[in-house]
Amino acid sequence: MKNVLVTGADGFIGSHLTELLLDEGLNVRALAQYNSFNNWGWLEQVRHPNLEIVCGDVRDADFCRHITRGIDTVFHLAALIAIPYSYVAPDSYVDTNIKGTLNMLQAARDLGVEKILVTSTSEVYGTAMYVPIDEKHPRQPQSPYSATKIGADAIAKSFYNAFDLPVTIVRPFNTYGPRQSARAIIPTVITQIADGAKEIMVGDLSPTRDFNFVKDTCRGFLAIARSEGVAGEEINIATGKEVTMKETLETIARLMDADIRWTVDPQRLRPSKSEVRRLLGDSTKLRELTGWKPQFPLEEGLRQTISWFTDKDNLKMYKSDIYNQ
Repeated sequence: MKNVLVTGADGFIGSHLTELLLDEGLNVRALAQYNSFNNWGWLEQVRHPNLEIVCGDVRDADFCRHITRGIDTVFHLAALIAIPYSYVAPDSYVDTNIKGTLNMLQAARDLGVEKILVTSTSEVYGTAMYVPIDEKHPRQPQSPYSATKIGADAIAKSFYNAFDLPVTIVRPFNTYGPRQSARAIIPTVITQIADGAKEIMVGDLSPTRDFNFVKDTCRGFLAIARSEGVAGEEINIATGKEVTMKETLETIARLMDADIRWTVDPQRLRPSKSEVRRLLGDSTKLRELTGWKPQFPLEEGLRQTISWFTDKDNLKMYKSDIYNQ
């Protein structure tokens, strides 16, 4: 692994993964979503002699082939990920998450890529039927977003079965950390408190999640990319620990020394059959294949996340008074 491509590199996880790959001495071609402002998202903060930033869109098949030339390993993270917005614009999710993944798979096959990692999500499992959730757990499309990720995973697996493409499906559970979108509970709570709010607007606080600190998630991607015997596999990245949304909110408030009350905002609630009630992951396969294990307990990860969000230059990039779908 020498020359790598990261799609979705301008986003939350993608930008952290790009930095890690650069730190490991790799040549990184990083795809940022094309826009007329020539804005590179979170890559605006990343400069390195081995970094090549390109702007474009994975929905264009010719462009996907263009950016894959000369690449030996692809980390495909580009996707629409906001669950609430998938209720509003599901067609966009089909185009980006399914067709975009198909375009990258075909480019990887046509150009002889040595390995392609396709990013999935724990949302494909839906509410846990059993815990911990391993890779054999049934898929449940409880939102248009999760349905498109299930579809993308299936397309990826079909390319392994039909064309022997060395594709691996990487399935992180709930990743959090610096740069995360304010649509997620951890950033939305931190930014509201940091902006001085005493009444915190939240959604349902009863579901549980298995939270991965972003640095652990990225280490999981790298470990999988460097491992043999992962072609055709689906691999969870999970801590094996669950926490309720309410417990998470209370921990953040304690770490920020904030006296707050919370109010349920109806627009932040998922439809009842769409809410994923419980997520608790099993990362046995990842540990056995790579030796990976999480390095950041939740409280330590939250401390680092709070420190980043409460920096005034970072906080001003967020609009804590507006609900971000």
